[in-house]
Amino acid sequence: MSLVLDAAAQDLLFREARTANSFADEPVTEEQVQAIYDLVKYGPTAFNQTPLRITLVRSPEARERLVKHMAEGNQAKTAAAPLVAILSADNEFHEELPQLFPHFPQAKDAFFSERPVREQSALVNASLQAGYFILGVRAAGLAAGPMTGLDFAGVQKEFLDADHTPLMVVNIGKPGEPAAFARSPRLEFDQVITTV
Repeated sequence: MSLVLDAAAQDLLFREARTANSFADEPVTEEQVQAIYDLVKYGPTAFNQTPLRITLVRSPEARERLVKHMAEGNQAKTAAAPLVAILSADNEFHEELPQLFPHFPQAKDAFFSERPVREQSALVNASLQAGYFILGVRAAGLAAGPMTGLDFAGVQKEFLDADHTPLMVVNIGKPGEPAAFARSPRLEFDQVITTV
């Protein structure tokens, strides 16, 4: 085997992990979310920037406000998930760069003084972090249901501000029955990898 990670961990994170469409009636605790973040914060990004922001939707009132912005096919599962997270990109992430990139604190102004540049970088790097977040949820023994079927402008207005761009909504919890659809096909190595 060419991988260092043992087969059980590979299955947990990739092969057996699924996007959950239903969840068991078991809460996701603050301790679990803290453990997830404490793991995934180490994922690499450009300039060690950390533009991902996570808004946990726990209260029934906030859940109701979110569900109305979800696509029709995503509303019931978002209403029923033990925990829902709104993942967004902070377009003012550069303000933290002197702390996060201390060997070159000038990066804040040298590379990110213009808003369009920051927005592009925030989008790419927060999306990377969103992938790490999904893997972290799986590492906690939970299932993640990431969704982009939503009214992005509505979610931004309802929960965020002009400096935060919503990326996706993620339903989180122990999978219920039936947890997922049959696994869809994947592209094979030769369809994806090119060597030059």
